[in-house]
Amino acid sequence: MTILHARRLLCRSFSSISGNPLRVCVVGSGPAGFYTAEKMLKAHQQARVDIIDRLPTPFGLVRSGVAPDHPDTKIVANQFSRVAQQERCSFFGNVTLGSSISLSELRELYHVVVLAYGAESDRSLGVPGENLKGILSAREFVWWYNGHPDGRNLNPDLKSSDTAVVLGQGNVALDVARILLRPSTELATTDIAGHALATLEESSIRVVYLVGRRGPSQAACTAKELREVLGIHNLNIFIQESDLHLTPSDEEELKSSRIQRRVYELLSKAATSRPKQAGLNQRELHFVFFRKPDSFQESEERAGHVSGVHFEKTVLKGAGPGKQIAIGTGEFEDTKCGMALKSIGYKSVPVDGLPFDHRKGIVPNDRGRVLSDTLDPTALEEGLYVCGWLKRGPTGIIATNLYCAEETVSSISEDIERGLLISSMSSPKPGRDGLLQLLHDRNVRVVSFGDWEKIDSEERRLGSSRNKPREKLATWNELLKATSE
Repeated sequence: MTILHARRLLCRSFSSISGNPLRVCVVGSGPAGFYTAEKMLKAHQQARVDIIDRLPTPFGLVRSGVAPDHPDTKIVANQFSRVAQQERCSFFGNVTLGSSISLSELRELYHVVVLAYGAESDRSLGVPGENLKGILSAREFVWWYNGHPDGRNLNPDLKSSDTAVVLGQGNVALDVARILLRPSTELATTDIAGHALATLEESSIRVVYLVGRRGPSQAACTAKELREVLGIHNLNIFIQESDLHLTPSDEEELKSSRIQRRVYELLSKAATSRPKQAGLNQRELHFVFFRKPDSFQESEERAGHVSGVHFEKTVLKGAGPGKQIAIGTGEFEDTKCGMALKSIGYKSVPVDGLPFDHRKGIVPNDRGRVLSDTLDPTALEEGLYVCGWLKRGPTGIIATNLYCAEETVSSISEDIERGLLISSMSSPKPGRDGLLQLLHDRNVRVVSFGDWEKIDSEERRLGSSRNKPREKLATWNELLKATSE
């Protein structure tokens, strides 16, 4: 009998003994985490899967990232709830990797650990004036209006100016522009956070500039998002028709991407549409292309506060087949504003004991298997995997995580079948019982899925009296208090 054959027999007998199940911990309860848990439960009938999250609430960006006026996108939470309610699955909220428990401790407790905690930081522009007041990341702003407890105290100033600049032209950039420009009466029946709605009702913002480094044929949004913002009631759209001129390279890009081609067509149509009649509540959205921020300008009247953005004009230069990058021309122009939102990308945060590629902002991996040496694809961290943005970078839509999870779970299954987890799986692991004991010893207040259902019930009760699907509890104290009522 070969060693490999013996390993396979051991792994098969291991996974078939209900008293010694495969213990799996998924860190992060967003789409990547829940899809991973769902696929693991289906692929391994004896597996026990525990999902931990630093928040008391599950569902990640489905709850705190998807715009409040996109309720259909949030329906996937029902599917995730069914996963969490399975007997072989548990959710433990208010558990922070790195402080409540270390990665090395999780690896001792579980045969397999899958990190799927996403990207909770922001890329930096690295230009002068970036720390002026009034300059926020789109992530912070999204968390604020979605009732994320870490965004509750953001308090953006929407009254001191009528103009905001949004840097970026992806879906998140369009989301924040739409929230700023859409009538608050239309947002009032969504699950937008109450504190955000109150601020938006008094907002003075009437003009938003959506600024991109490249041209309309490279805009990173989807046609669905673009159609939605273009359809806002009483909104005038401004696009320089000269920006819509296509070079041969642009045409090649559009030929190879149906999505980008549709986006370009929508922008072209919007550029030639007649402005709506001016009125008291008339609002403007300006799509500005071929500009990159060179610096932020400080207000003379309000020390330390942003008053505008100094832009450098750009042109596109070929950087390989089907790819063009923006380079500066040395020409500059200013755009006045009292608020700037940076929507230039999210960034994942490393934890102790985790290999991390700081340049790419991801964990080095091979189809979800964590690599301990980026130069050696065979140097694997046994029993440690990644999924979602931590694995591939902050790209894609919710459904992208489904395919991402399928790949990671496939890698886990292959490794079990090939006996590559032999040292991890050669003995029973404490799993859930060990985790709860350790957290109890450290006085960590664990929020179960049943506790979350209490939060959910309270939010729905509060929302029903205000003609909203829910009124989100937006502070840590409110969320934790609801679990004990």
